[in-house]
Amino acid sequence: MATRPPILQAGDTIGLVTPGSPLDADIINARVQTLNELGFNVVFGRHVYSFEGITAAPAEQRAEDMMSMFADPDVKLILPTRGGTGVQSLLPFLDYDFIRANPKIVTGYSDLTVLLNILYQFSDLITFHSLMLIDFRPDTPAYNFDQFYEAVSTILSPRAILNPPPLQLSSLVPGNVTGPIVGGNLTSFVNTLGTPLEIDTRDKILFLEEINSPTTTIYRYLTQLLMAGKFEDCEGIIMGECTNCLVSYGTTYADLINELLVPLGKPLMVNLATGHGFYKAAIPIGASVNLNTIDNTLTVLEPTVS
Repeated sequence: MATRPPILQAGDTIGLVTPGSPLDADIINARVQTLNELGFNVVFGRHVYSFEGITAAPAEQRAEDMMSMFADPDVKLILPTRGGTGVQSLLPFLDYDFIRANPKIVTGYSDLTVLLNILYQFSDLITFHSLMLIDFRPDTPAYNFDQFYEAVSTILSPRAILNPPPLQLSSLVPGNVTGPIVGGNLTSFVNTLGTPLEIDTRDKILFLEEINSPTTTIYRYLTQLLMAGKFEDCEGIIMGECTNCLVSYGTTYADLINELLVPLGKPLMVNLATGHGFYKAAIPIGASVNLNTIDNTLTVLEPTVS
């Protein structure tokens, strides 16, 4: 059974890290001010503001920042400033046994989903496909914050994951399955295939989302996951939004799902609002969920924080 991190409460300390690409200091400072106004204390990793090309700092230094937050007893939430390229390069430098012994809330999406899933696979830690520092701004929908706080600041169980109106969840293949949920950004997962960081989908509920990719690329990636056995191994499939994905050869994202995934006959839900979309459901990676594509529901069955 996966480990639940301690609950996040008002007045707690948030540790900021930049695990991938750099972020402008003015944006970081503005978002930190929002966190302070929400009543949180904020501590900074040494390389939060670093800017060394594609990544904020060398992988070892970004990993040191991450480990320093797991080692700080005051830090309850490790909050990445952003995703961006390079997150997977720090993963070999993390101490997964230490992380297992010092569980914290870790959230994010985009390239950060490889970190979220590896922390679950290697440290048995429930993590959260949810907000990053850049999302703590005035124009972020209330739905996103509600989902975030329901996941990390309550022990509500069971918890239905619902799209905001008027977006509707839809199910294409009927079924009813239960298991730990894994997944996130499609591109990020394809990039881990054939490595020690490859996502484990055996007996899991797999969810995927994408951004800014033409459907020719989506076709390649879904086919690669099919050939790698990732859809064969899983119990059920949830396809989130493909945000700003261009149609190629008259073939849409929905067409690809119908062509490649529906024939598998596994419970299949589509249109979950999460990841790069405007609305972001909070998905607890590693938590047990029920995917019911007969009643068209997705339910977290257990508390995800303690």
